[in-house]
Amino acid sequence: MDSKNNQSPTARILVEFLEVAITSVVFLKGVYPSDAFERRRYMNVVVQRARHPQLRDYIHSAVSGLLPFIQKGLVERVAVIFFNTDNIPLERFIFKLVMDQSCGSKVEEGDLEFSLRSFLVKLSVSEGLTKVLPRDCRWEITAYFRSLPHVSTSKDADLWIPTDTKQWQQPPLITPIKSMSSEPLSVQLYLEHPSLSEPKPQEEKIL
Repeated sequence: MDSKNNQSPTARILVEFLEVAITSVVFLKGVYPSDAFERRRYMNVVVQRARHPQLRDYIHSAVSGLLPFIQKGLVERVAVIFFNTDNIPLERFIFKLVMDQSCGSKVEEGDLEFSLRSFLVKLSVSEGLTKVLPRDCRWEITAYFRSLPHVSTSKDADLWIPTDTKQWQQPPLITPIKSMSSEPLSVQLYLEHPSLSEPKPQEEKIL
């Protein structure tokens, strides 16, 4: 049986969207030179596509590896985290996901794509909401699961390893960017920054 026949149209569209949206976030933050990307059209919106094979493959494999878990409703959030050399997060772009699995194939793909397209438009003009990052910052894609997948029964779970990025000690400052709530999919996109009361690394070492 062709596994694609078992794929939820909603999950497939969402994974494609996340790949494009995450690439847009990385382009927005200027982590790489602008010529590391090329313009393309997706959902009738001009977006950026990574030209470097390793960068493109990392984003694609990470997001496409989430497909079976999204279909099962296991993925709660997907984050693009920028952090310093001490592995302390400086900024997090969060995609919070809720998918109604009972809708099956009843979703109107055109309506879903129209709703998701607005996220890409909003992202392209969101630079003013973000903070300037140091030149030596790094980034990663992190998925937060509602429950852990069974590694022994899914080779896809092997693609994901626990992150060693440190967590903030205080609740973060949240800046909403865009949200949609519909059947069968609800998505929230927001920024997280460390609280003003978050201890600095120097303070942690003193204590």
